[in-house]
Amino acid sequence: MKLNIVLVEPEIPQNTGNIARTCAAIGAKLHLVYPLGFSINEKAVKRAGLDYWDKLDIEEHISLAKFLEKYTPEKNNMFFVTTKGKHIYSEPNYNSMDEIFLLFGKETKGLPEDLLLKYIDKTIRIPMRETLRSLNLANSVSIVAYDVFRQCNFCNLEEISSYFDDRF
Repeated sequence: MKLNIVLVEPEIPQNTGNIARTCAAIGAKLHLVYPLGFSINEKAVKRAGLDYWDKLDIEEHISLAKFLEKYTPEKNNMFFVTTKGKHIYSEPNYNSMDEIFLLFGKETKGLPEDLLLKYIDKTIRIPMRETLRSLNLANSVSIVAYDVFRQCNFCNLEEISSYFDDRF
């Protein structure tokens, strides 16, 4: 299973750095859709991603339209993560899919509403109290991405640590 994390116009460098680190840890490809609210060369992005940048598969896209032209939602297993999602993020059967795209919008506005309406059946959300606006973007990516891997029994990820084997 191949997982793609798509950040559409992210604004906060620390979030993108943390997401990059998560992508490196799970082997997901990170797609950055411009315009970004920062330069990916910024110290804050690098610091949050630490020394994981060389272990990361990143693809950059000049616009959301160009991304959707290259990876069409009709031909790909694409899910749009939004607080307005029709389904809970754990509902789709990710285990049955070879490749998955999870799209996340910018921190201040999310994904474009016209896109969400067009693909309403592919929108997913993380349950939370009604009185709150949203979770942090980096946390949201981690929650949904790890559920994808949980459904496939953490395929290709280390399941048992051997750290203590020789110590006890």
